[in-house]
Amino acid sequence: MSISFLVGNWRIRFSGKTDVGRVRALNEDSLHVPTDMPLVVVADGMGGHAAGEVASRTAVDTILEYFQATGDEPVPTWPLRLPQLQVDRDRMATAIKLANVRIYEMGKNEEGKKGMGTTVEALYFAQGRYYIGHVGDSRVYLLRGDRLTLLTEDHSLLNDYRRMREMTPEEIRDFPHKNVVVRALGLAENVYVDVYVDQFEEGDVFLLCSDGLSDMLDDAEIRDVLVEEDNLDKAAAKLVDAANEAGGKDNITAALARVEPA
Repeated sequence: MSISFLVGNWRIRFSGKTDVGRVRALNEDSLHVPTDMPLVVVADGMGGHAAGEVASRTAVDTILEYFQATGDEPVPTWPLRLPQLQVDRDRMATAIKLANVRIYEMGKNEEGKKGMGTTVEALYFAQGRYYIGHVGDSRVYLLRGDRLTLLTEDHSLLNDYRRMREMTPEEIRDFPHKNVVVRALGLAENVYVDVYVDQFEEGDVFLLCSDGLSDMLDDAEIRDVLVEEDNLDKAAAKLVDAANEAGGKDNITAALARVEPA
């Protein structure tokens, strides 16, 4: 069931669904749909033998705990007062970096967890803006009107190849290392976090998803579901069902957020 929060003059409504898919025995995706603040998180774990699930859950829990712990902190005023935009941008980056350290230390020190990691997408709303924290090849899309835009850039080997040279649709489709991630939480002691900040508009719909969804459905198919289904719970379920119908080769997670009038 969807949940909503007042954010300034708007109401942000959230929903989400995660599913093991048709091939995997274990769901290593983790999903946090908000319960006490307008923050949604999707993480896609890797590592096998349940370590991926540990990594993704650690990422989600750490980010949530950090946002809860810092929610009432006063804005620093010395030696100068930082703008709220910078405070919330730093808050997002710090939360994800803290999650990275925890996952890295667990992988280094605990039996059976060596090499575990996770992607992460976190979306937070405050003062008319959205803040996205991104590491890995999970994605965040924005539907504004009838136009679907990919807001994040995949940290994948395929994307690195595409930056180096132009690739045909056939080469992209047949690329043998599509799922190799070049940046993720837990792989190194430090991680660079992409943070995107912009103003939201009434009617905007955001989709956070693991690659189990975006690898199974093209952008046009995702857009059609979001345009045609107004109920967020049903839209999330339809996206997951469509990915399963297309093969369900990986765990599938879809989280939605919509800006509504207050």
